[in-house]
Amino acid sequence: MTVVAQIGQILVDVPTMQTNDPYSYAIPAEWEHQLQAGMRVIVPFGRGHRMVDGVVVGVTDVTSFDGTLKPIEAVLDLSPVLNAELQQLADWLADETFAFRITCIQTMLPNLLKTKTEREIAPLDAITPAERATYFPDGTPRPFDPDKLDEATVAGLLKLQRAGKVTVLYHVKNQAAAKTTTGVAPLLPPDKLVEIQHAVAKRAPKQADLLAYLQGMTPSQPQPQAKVVKAAGVSSAVINTGAEKGWLEKSSLEVYRDPFHQPVKPTHPLTLNPDQAKAVAAITAAIDGDDTQNFLVEGVTGSGKTEVYLQSIAVALQQKRTALMLVPEIALTPQMVNRVKARFGEQVAVLHSGLSKGEQYDEWRRIDNGEATVVVGARSAVFAPVKNVGLIIMDEEHESSYKQDETPRYHARDVALWRGRYNHCPVVLGSATPSLETRARAAKGIYTRLVLPKRVNDRPLPTVHIVDMRAEMKSIGDSDFSTPLVAAIQARLDRKEQVVLMLNRRGYSSFVMCRDCGFVLKCPNCDISLTLHMDSHSMKCHYCGHEEAIPKVCPNCHSRKIRYYGTGTQKVETALQAQFPTARILRMDVDSTRRKGAHERILKQFGNHEADILLGTQMIAKGLDFPNVTLVGVLNADTALGLPDFRASERTFQLLTQVSGRAGRATKPGEVFIQTFNPDHYAIQLAQSQDYERFFVTEMAMRHQGSYPPYYFAVQVTASHEDEAVAAKAMYQIVAALKGDLSDQAIVLGPTPKAIARVKRKYYYQVVIKYKNEPDLKAGLEQIRQAAQIPARHGLAVTIDPEPMNFM
Repeated sequence: MTVVAQIGQILVDVPTMQTNDPYSYAIPAEWEHQLQAGMRVIVPFGRGHRMVDGVVVGVTDVTSFDGTLKPIEAVLDLSPVLNAELQQLADWLADETFAFRITCIQTMLPNLLKTKTEREIAPLDAITPAERATYFPDGTPRPFDPDKLDEATVAGLLKLQRAGKVTVLYHVKNQAAAKTTTGVAPLLPPDKLVEIQHAVAKRAPKQADLLAYLQGMTPSQPQPQAKVVKAAGVSSAVINTGAEKGWLEKSSLEVYRDPFHQPVKPTHPLTLNPDQAKAVAAITAAIDGDDTQNFLVEGVTGSGKTEVYLQSIAVALQQKRTALMLVPEIALTPQMVNRVKARFGEQVAVLHSGLSKGEQYDEWRRIDNGEATVVVGARSAVFAPVKNVGLIIMDEEHESSYKQDETPRYHARDVALWRGRYNHCPVVLGSATPSLETRARAAKGIYTRLVLPKRVNDRPLPTVHIVDMRAEMKSIGDSDFSTPLVAAIQARLDRKEQVVLMLNRRGYSSFVMCRDCGFVLKCPNCDISLTLHMDSHSMKCHYCGHEEAIPKVCPNCHSRKIRYYGTGTQKVETALQAQFPTARILRMDVDSTRRKGAHERILKQFGNHEADILLGTQMIAKGLDFPNVTLVGVLNADTALGLPDFRASERTFQLLTQVSGRAGRATKPGEVFIQTFNPDHYAIQLAQSQDYERFFVTEMAMRHQGSYPPYYFAVQVTASHEDEAVAAKAMYQIVAALKGDLSDQAIVLGPTPKAIARVKRKYYYQVVIKYKNEPDLKAGLEQIRQAAQIPARHGLAVTIDPEPMNFM
């Protein structure tokens, strides 16, 4: 090995003892000036020299160093998988969320880059004959396995990559990452093809057609056989004849997987109403001025927010910049993605967890290569490797699914705002019911508020009726459907209109209870009741997956009076079918949408009017736009109100407003029935009138009174262990350590067991700290995070959640 002249700063991925400080490794002389920050490498780590993955975060020249550095063992990429923006974002994210930099980097990369991948290097047109002979002697792509290549070869390939003369193809072990099809390329020069064409023209016209098409092709750019067949008007058999006669050669051609499984009909910009035009003008001015301005587009349901987004994206694209659009959940993605795809076609890439690993990877590569300039996706799409971003949009910004509930515990809104600052571009937050934090920032002038107060074409908001279920129970007994709702559903069925029914399942499900002794069947691993599933005739835990048979006798008192309580979607579906025997019902919940593409399939069936009633959980409340839906029913509006959660009223109001907005979106008027046991609660009363501004003022007063966000910041620290005493003791020690970092202005809640104290055989204890300005708190939490790594080896997990979505 020659003398080392460069050192690589490498973040290593060692789960047992993480650090944000990189380790120094010698860069072998053959790879000098080739390694760049953002590339992945393999390095020896520890005394045993075990090989671990790492990421280059810097390269320095050696000035003085005592001792011998271990050399980098292998280079996994020929070019960075993280661009400069995402490298800086990882550092910021680690600091903000009390996570390690390597964890943040892993979060940003597609799954395919985290698994064991096999790589091939393929030559491109720019390569010289000498280079081709040296590195690709048989003319085909070669495997890139650093373990089996000498350093000089890797160094040469790195140089070719930087010169744009080779490309890297990735394949997952045992499952090909790159999808291939048969490619066709001419083997003879055009003049020779013309000569043969004239010779065969009379006796084999189809062969002549193929020869004519081949003349216009570039030999180094194979085309998919399917394309040649269609364009030349010939059959596959004619292609085979051409290959046999030496006119063309067939090869394996890599193609991107298409997550859009059906073509979308193109659309054109619509005429804007004055409020929409004002919003687009304000956003356009910020794009034109490279202005880091943040907007809140607050528009009632059906006010045309999507058209504002689309026309703003068009402006960014005209300026040769890119656009990033976030939607909250996979269930919402199909309709929104289709609308963006219909407007911008092939420029659109989609990223969400519902795609296969291969599809995710292909879309990520299209974005990274600059082939896709509009990205639409759920939470993690905020890390898409788009460059030169001109606009970031976050639709339904109030949604809790934008917050990641495992490390790094980031909120996509904060990441979007960071990227807006980095790219000097506007960020647009849109919602009919903005989160209190966002609306409060708009009130302070931190965000510019753009209001869309009316529905498009002045369509009226639906009429909302509140049904007092306390009175109904006296007349109809224990039924899920009130008399007015039943009559309204029947009227819609008679008129061939459609109905959406939402079951608010949060914190509420079918459980089994003994009517003699009150015993509730609970999970042996978690402190929570088991849920009844009629399809599998079993009791299941939704936290750890434990499953057991439905009991016939009470395990406690041996009574046979053991019955199920609560309202699950399956139970409601059965009752609904009994009430309306001729109605076609579609159910949309976690169980019915487990399979890939199930959301889209159910919504497509409903959109094609293959069903009369769509029954579902909260996933049907948002973003759906079906013109024939004239009735929405909320079966149990107040289940979330009973939760020990300071956002319970806000979530209830948002959910009811959103689901009400699904009715009467076209020419037919809409009607909504909200069934509740709390008809006088302000969240339900104000959802009836869709009066967001009054709700905002009322709820802000409640938050001020209780010292909750947005008046205070909050951080939640949790400790968990299989032994309850260990978890509790750790939590008390953490609180004692933190108290030295806090002023007497901070409010400390706890330590206490969590609302569900035991999950997956582990006990959870927590403390919540509410504060306005605590300059020493961050450093104190950082120390706790570092110190927690040693007990973590013995099963004690400590997590820190900045700005938790709930305190449960």
